[in-house]
Formats: sequence, C-alpha cells, structure tokens
Amino acid sequence: LSGRRIQLLLGLPTTSTVEENSPAGVSVYTFNVTVSPLSSEGVAIHPTIINSNPLTKAFDIIPVGGLAYRVVTTGNPVLDYETMPKSFDLQIFVEDTSGRTDLNTLAVQVQDKNEPPVFQGNMAIQTVEIYILEGSRTPPGFIYQVEAADPEDAQLQYSLAPASVPFSVFESGAIFSEREFDYEKDPHSYFLNITVTDPEGLRSTKTVNINIINTNDERPYFITKQRIYKIPEEQSPGTVVANITAKDPDDEEEFPSRLFYSIQSSEEYFSINPSSGVVQVARRINREALTLHPNISVIVRVEDSPSGGQASEMEITIVIEDINDNLPECKPSTFREEINENTTAGTLLLDLRNFCKDSDVDPPNNLINFTGLSGLGSNKFALDSMSGRLVMTESIDLENPTNLGAEVFSLTVRVQDIAWPNYSNIIYIYIRIRPVNEYFPVFGSLLYEFNVSEITKAGSSIGKVNAKDKDWPPSVITYSIVAGGGTKDYTNIFWINPTEGDVKILARLDYETTQRFLLTVQASDQEKTATVSVTVNVLEVNDEEPVCSPNFYSFQIPVSLAVGTNINGFRIVCQDRDSDPRSFRYFINEGNVNNHFTFSPSAGSNTSRLILASRFDYDSGFDTHWIYRLRVYITDDNLLSARDKTTDLIKTGTVTLSIRVIPNPTTVITTTPGFTLVTRRENLYSESAWYVPFVVTLGSLLLLGLLGYAVLLLARSLRARCPPARKAGDAPLKKIFSFFTICILFPIEKKKPKKEVILQMTKLNTVFDGEARDP
Repeated sequence: LSGRRIQLLLGLPTTSTVEENSPAGVSVYTFNVTVSPLSSEGVAIHPTIINSNPLTKAFDIIPVGGLAYRVVTTGNPVLDYETMPKSFDLQIFVEDTSGRTDLNTLAVQVQDKNEPPVFQGNMAIQTVEIYILEGSRTPPGFIYQVEAADPEDAQLQYSLAPASVPFSVFESGAIFSEREFDYEKDPHSYFLNITVTDPEGLRSTKTVNINIINTNDERPYFITKQRIYKIPEEQSPGTVVANITAKDPDDEEEFPSRLFYSIQSSEEYFSINPSSGVVQVARRINREALTLHPNISVIVRVEDSPSGGQASEMEITIVIEDINDNLPECKPSTFREEINENTTAGTLLLDLRNFCKDSDVDPPNNLINFTGLSGLGSNKFALDSMSGRLVMTESIDLENPTNLGAEVFSLTVRVQDIAWPNYSNIIYIYIRIRPVNEYFPVFGSLLYEFNVSEITKAGSSIGKVNAKDKDWPPSVITYSIVAGGGTKDYTNIFWINPTEGDVKILARLDYETTQRFLLTVQASDQEKTATVSVTVNVLEVNDEEPVCSPNFYSFQIPVSLAVGTNINGFRIVCQDRDSDPRSFRYFINEGNVNNHFTFSPSAGSNTSRLILASRFDYDSGFDTHWIYRLRVYITDDNLLSARDKTTDLIKTGTVTLSIRVIPNPTTVITTTPGFTLVTRRENLYSESAWYVPFVVTLGSLLLLGLLGYAVLLLARSLRARCPPARKAGDAPLKKIFSFFTICILFPIEKKKPKKEVILQMTKLNTVFDGEARDP
C-alpha cells in the first residue's frame, strides 16, 4: 500500500537439493504464497516456472492445498548427475488478483547418488553360453572376458560363485578354467554367477553358462528316410523345408551327446539349424532363375563334435514349384511411333506381343492378354486383345480444324496375366502424326519497303519480314537473301536472321553512292520456298564534311600590308557532297594571335578570301609573332535552324595556312623620285618535308650575321675618314645608314626626296550570313 514491493512468495529465494535419477513427482521444495491485503480473491496467476538456467523441463509446480505449493520433478528428463548440469536456477512468477506480482529464484542442486556397476557387451543383454570340449582339446586357461563399468568410474572388483566350481575370475574380469574336463565324469554344464562390486559395496551379478561338449569315436547316422521335398518358389526366409534327425551310437540314455548339422553343398538357398537339423529357406528362391535346374540338391552333414569328429552325410533333393508371381513386362514399356498424316485406315502400327511377355515358367502363369485401350484419340485406333495388334481406324488430316492440336496421341494399354491373381502392367503408346509439307510459305506482305539512315551503324536492324504456311503444326521458316544488296565494295551488305526474318546491315550505307537497294528474300520450310521483293531506301544525312582546296598553303606578307587587303589574292574553294554551299561557315580556330586575319565572306558561300583584319604593331610590342600557323575550320551548319542543330549532324573540314610577316625592306634615298619595290618569293613545300624550313632558316641566320658584320666594318671605316659636319642645333645622327647617306651624297641640311607610295585598295563585297553577333 505504501508503494514498496510486497513479497508474495514466502521462503524464496532459497536453495534446495534433489537426488539424481529421481522419478516423477519427487518433492524438491515446498513454499507458500501470501496475497496482498488488496487482493480479496486470492491468486490470479498461480506460481509458474517461467524460466530456468540451464533450460530444462525436469521441474514443475503443483498446489498442495490452500496457498501452499510444491516444486516436484517431472521425470522428463530424468536427472543424471554424470551427464547433466549439476544445478538449475528456477525463476518462479506469481500474481494475485489485485495485480501485484512477485518473481523469485529457487536454486536446485542435483546430488550424486552412487549407482551400481553395469555389465557391457553380450552379458548386458543375455546369459552368455560358453562351450568347451572335454579332454585335452581344451587345456586349462582363458575362456571368456567379462566387461563391466561403473557410472562413477570407480575401480571394480570381480568375484565368482559358487566357489566349488573349477573356474576363477581375475581382477581384469578374465575367466579361466583350472583343469581339463571329462564329459563322462564331470557335470555337463556349469552356471557361474559373476559379481562385480564398486568401492561402496554396490554390486551387479550376471550368469555365464559353461557347457562341456562330449567327444566320441562313433559316427552318427540319419534316421530320416525321406529324400525328396517340394516347396513353392518365393517362400519367405525361415520357412521349414525338412526336419533332418540323426543319432549317435555313443549316446547314453542319461547323457545324450549333441549332434551338429550343416549343409556341405555350395548353394545358398537353404540353411540348417546346427542343433535341431531343421532345413529352412535362407533367401529368396526365384523359379525363373532356375529354368535349367529347377531341382536343388542339398548335402546335409551331421557331426558329433562342433570342431570336427565323427560325421555322416546325406543328399536330399528340393523341387522348386512355379507360382504366378511375376507381372507381365514389355520392353520397352513406352512406345513412340510416327505416321504420316492421311495414313489410310487399317494400317498396322504395333504388334505388342513381340515386345511383351511374362517371365513365369509354366502355363497358365505365363499367359497374357491386352485390354483397356484408352487415352487421347483412342477412338481412332483399335486393339486386338489376344494378339496385341494396334491398327488405325480412320485417317487423320492435321489441317482439318477438328484435328488441330492432335498431332500427338497419348494411349495406354493394360497387359495382364490370364492366371490369378491377374497381375498387370501399363503400356504407354505415343503416336505422333508426322506432318506432310503440303503448302508453300506465304509472306505477310506482297512487297516490303524499309527506310534507313545512311549513318545507321553496321549490325543495326532495319526491318523484318514474316512468312507463314498453312501446314499444321506450323513449319519452321528460314529466311535468306538470294539476290541484291551488294555494292562494289561489299558482296553482301545486308544480312537476314534465318529464323526471325530480321534484316540487318553489315556495313555503313552511303546515300551519295547508292540511294536504293532491291533485295530478293526467300522463305523456306525446308522443302518449299517463296520469295518477296524488299526495297531499302537510304535516307540522306549530313555525314560528309566539306573538302577545301587548297587544304595547305604557305606565303609571306609585308608588315605594312593595309587592313582589308585580300592577302596575296588567296582564296579557298570548298565542296560538300551532301550540303549546299550556302551552309558553309568559315572561322579560324587556332593560331590567329591578336585576330589579325579573317575570311570574307565568313559564311554562305563555297568560296572565301583571306583578309587582313587589323594592322601589325611590332614597335609597341603588341605583336611578337612573325610566323602565324592558322587552323581554319569550315562547317556546313550555317543555315540550320536551332531545332535542326539538336538533331542533325554537323561536319567540319580543315585548312592549314602558314603566314610569315616580312619587315619593310631597307630604303635607299636617291635624287630621283623613287618607289618601293617589294619582291615576294614563295616556296611551296610539303608539310612532311620538315627539313626545308630548317635549312632555309639556318641559312638566313648565317647570311644576316655576315651582312651585319660587314655593315659594322663599313661604318667604322666611314666614321674614321669623314668626320661629321655639324651646325648649331643639329641633332646627332642615330642610324648608320643615315650617316652613310649624309657623308656620301649630300649635306645633312638638304631635304629628302619624296617617295611614291602606291596604295591599292580592294573593295570586298561580303555576303550576309543570316546571323548577327555582339562584338
């Protein structure tokens, strides 16, 4: 009531003990349950073992009256100290009607209980019978080994009773005889009580029966006169066939000697009881396996000693009689026959008697008949019950709608013994109606036409043809291309899947070469063929790139070339096999440093000229390159709309230009009006001849070096011979060539003659390319 836990299980937790091997119902511990003051009706959930460690079902809780309970053993399993855990922790739960619960533990310890020793081997399950011969054949010594064990693995002691017998037992359990035995004077058997004792005195006793076997010198003789016996085949092992008896002349009325019977013949169908002489069936006898020798001869031997002595032999004959124990069999038991459709009625399909027989030896056990013809389509066949002849009763046409799906008939026939118990077997007959190829294949269309883009990859499918015929079941149609489809480069540019009719291309198509192919496709059902024409239209695609001439060009230009000039009159002419010239676009992709060069028109024409777009400026250092290698791209996408550009192909051609910028030539001032003469030499060579520019460059460098050195020597000489004449305010001369001109030609104050400068202006008519661009 105050919130503290109320103990409902009185006397718990605690520890209790129980002996091993306790049967079911043995009390382990008793405790009481007290209920909460709030509980007016007692216990809602009786004390229950909800868990155990280790897990076991060896304990249970039972009420003993009122609120008293007892923990007892269940006997399932029986507690064993040697093989099971030595203790168990049982968790016991209880709940009263007010909802209060309690959970406590009962620790149960299993106590070891001394158990008596147990015999092992044959002595554990039976009385051991030991036979020893009288006289010198059995000298004193070891005759049997007793085996026993103690559950607690304690050391055991062996003893023998009665003490008067001529036998002893050793500490190891070995039984020894102490003397030789005489059958006529000594008892014929001894019963030895072998006792094994553990250190605490618990013991177990078993009996060993030692039999003394008599020996004699007289031959025993048979008193059974019957020599021929008959038994049916298939008798179960143990069936008695004959009872053979014999006597020993050495027998005494009070002490008759034991005779031992055996079978000396090599056959293994029969056995004989060595003591009683009863001949029994030893294993299954099958009359059918003894067709040539149904009579079995057995030689029976009787001896008056188990290890050899006086003996006699007798031959008996056992006749094996046939019974109806075999089912009729057919080899094979499943028949598969094929006949052509429209086979005439009355045709013989099978003669079952040639394949079926009964392996029983004698009639009527081996006589059979055929009955019970049934199965799908059995009404189209007839069976003779005695001969087993199966014949057609009506013709079958597979194309007839009433016979669709009836190309295989599944029949069953029962082959049965005439004699009781009328064993039978089932024969399965599958008759396949072999289709006859009566119809030609027919294509699904009179003409096939396929459209394929010229850039379709090799191996792509471009269409499919389909053919069928009216034969049932439908024939397997194979397809092949028998004509057409070749080019000058490929003998067969098309391939057709022989089973599916799927047409594929083996190489890239070229609209510019061939726009249409006419194929002849053949369909064959292995016997009959049909052909159809297939037209393959090649659809044009922009797959050709512009080709320009020249594609490589090298030239020189003066550094003072005017802006807008068509450089050296150079132009390129482009062609495209699948694009209009108006679609061309020209732009310099590489090498156009400081954008000095451009093409005009830049788009919309198959001809364009190279124009100087801006002047060169080497004095300020803006330009540093004297050689320009331009990589010109020509694309065929100029007139494509934005939508077309996402789906159509764009091809690009290339042109390479090598431009060398030549500085202004040296100007010589004369008294007459002069003009500037620029001589341009151009050497065209192949790009693959790399050594040409190398040799030219090296020679130019050497020549410039020599000229520079000569000019330097000349300047020094002139300075020494012609001192400069100066006026006040004159500026010093800066250049060697100016100094040379002043000294030789005229005084320094004279004016320079004018130069004629001829400017050639070229007006370029550009073509609008359909685009506007923001600089």
